[in-house]
Amino acid sequence: MSRISRKLQKWTQEMLDLPQDLLFDLPRLTLIGNKELHIENHRGVRHFSEERLVLSLTQGSLEISGTGLAIQAIQSHEVTIIGIIHHIQYIGTGEKP
Repeated sequence: MSRISRKLQKWTQEMLDLPQDLLFDLPRLTLIGNKELHIENHRGVRHFSEERLVLSLTQGSLEISGTGLAIQAIQSHEVTIIGIIHHIQYIGTGEKP
């Protein structure tokens, strides 16, 4: 991303008071206890098993590990995971902000 694009996005976010997840296409995670996880702004499921889920993101991936994981609902950019969630890890692409 070019320097001008980053400055324009930062200015837009400050002036319009838009949430960063919307402006920068970042994932939004909502965790309910350790039993349910709702993820917005994903780009697809790379791997799924009862112990591990890997989602593609615009920049990087998201890994969820647990026990008895199941996809309760999935849409083009949203997914809801149920089960016992032990660990959530964001793996970025290494791009500097």
